[in-house]
Amino acid sequence: MDADLPQDKQIAEELGLRGSNQSGMRDHNERLVLSLVRAQGGLSKSDIARITGLSAQTVSVIMRGLEQDGLLERGAPNRGRIGQPSVPMYLAADGAYFLGLKIGRRSVDLTLVDFAGQVRAARRQVYRYPTPDGVVGFVRSAMPALARALPAGHSARISGLGVAMPFQLWSWVQLIGVPQAEMDAWRTRDIQAELADATGIPVYVQNDATSACGAELVFGTGDRPRDFLYFYFGYFIGGGLVLNGQLVLGRTGNAAGVGPMPVPRASGDMRRLLDTASMSKLADAMEAAGEDSAHLWEQHAQWRVSPAILSAWLDTAAEGLAWAALTAATLLEIEAVLIDGWMPVAVRAELTRRTQIALAALDLSGITPPAIREGTVGAEARSLGAAAIPLSQRYLIDQNAASRA
Repeated sequence: MDADLPQDKQIAEELGLRGSNQSGMRDHNERLVLSLVRAQGGLSKSDIARITGLSAQTVSVIMRGLEQDGLLERGAPNRGRIGQPSVPMYLAADGAYFLGLKIGRRSVDLTLVDFAGQVRAARRQVYRYPTPDGVVGFVRSAMPALARALPAGHSARISGLGVAMPFQLWSWVQLIGVPQAEMDAWRTRDIQAELADATGIPVYVQNDATSACGAELVFGTGDRPRDFLYFYFGYFIGGGLVLNGQLVLGRTGNAAGVGPMPVPRASGDMRRLLDTASMSKLADAMEAAGEDSAHLWEQHAQWRVSPAILSAWLDTAAEGLAWAALTAATLLEIEAVLIDGWMPVAVRAELTRRTQIALAALDLSGITPPAIREGTVGAEARSLGAAAIPLSQRYLIDQNAASRA
């Protein structure tokens, strides 16, 4: 990208394409306008025309239509300049709603998000292990309660359900210690079709850590790097990859599935990253010391773990992350590594700090090390990322981040 471009022009290019004045591209241009408003906040018609290169008349028609459809709303006029005051337009929070379902190894979450990205309601269930019947039953019972959180008549604006789940759940049976026969049901059941039948809305399925990474792209705050590797700590550790501002899905939708990535021990032999940097390893250490770990899966705000056990886990996890970051940087020249997970904010900050130290201690000759940063979405990134899938599929210009129905 040209470094001399104004910031708003750069954002327009990051969103994909300039606008088109061809009448057949109206849907593209609507998505472009909505994407720009989401990325920059309030924008006037003249702002949109300047950024996209669309004619003032085309922009006026598009924004009038989006306002009539309830997707944009007017802000207070900007006065103080010569001529007519400009009127910024913002996303209308009640214009559309989206459901995000996170299917985890120890819990399931259903979250209702509005068009502005705010959570309107959520439901959660903790279990020993997930089954298709249990997940579909949970959605059937939770969805009406979530819909009641909306203004009267607005439930019809729920535009889709995104599902964030680990792929090949049946292949992790030995690691999580559950019955193989029950987990084998995930091999043959079409969870996408069953959920579509249960909810009556379009359903999209994506890897859970990839969805969490997608949440950073759609709902993340602050300065977002163009190229980054993303780590999410859940029962196991998962990852996502963003290159040139685009979420990389991979051939099977499992790109940057970092859990099996080999990383060295201090002794020199190799182990998988998931055996080093997963919350399950913290839970194992707690149980071995006689500490109850069940609360780790029930909530993320506060961990009740002895300082010695937590510190040892943080050091081991940080070492594994540093090696994984180094490996990725040698291959892709990533700008940053983002760390997030189902954990207290203070723990995430300390894990990030220790990973920075661990990476700096490695041999970085010939490598520009990536910045190690905290993620900005937080513990709910998987369910929020799931909700971002139908949002992106229906309304945003970047369709790379969405699975196909």
